[in-house]
Amino acid sequence: MLTGKQKRFLRAEAHHLSPIFQVGKGGVNENMIKQIGEALEARELIKISILQNCEQDKDEVAEVICEGTNCEIVQQIGSIIVAYKESVENKKLELPKVK
Repeated sequence: MLTGKQKRFLRAEAHHLSPIFQVGKGGVNENMIKQIGEALEARELIKISILQNCEQDKDEVAEVICEGTNCEIVQQIGSIIVAYKESVENKKLELPKVK
């Protein structure tokens, strides 16, 4: 579980990122979950865009992605989700320490 300070740090890091996945009409499927998991392992922090024609609710999409990839949802504003998962092999981000 991320603290407020850690989420703030991750939001600042994600500000300049562009979404690398788009959830469209088909919603979230197993293949997309697998690809998002691989991207999180490689990058740790990603943005996901939810298109207007997506039939699933935005909160539901975020929940399915979170459960499927075992990641943390840092932020969800409108149709953009910022997801974080600490990488095992490609550690890039150093989170602020918890006191």
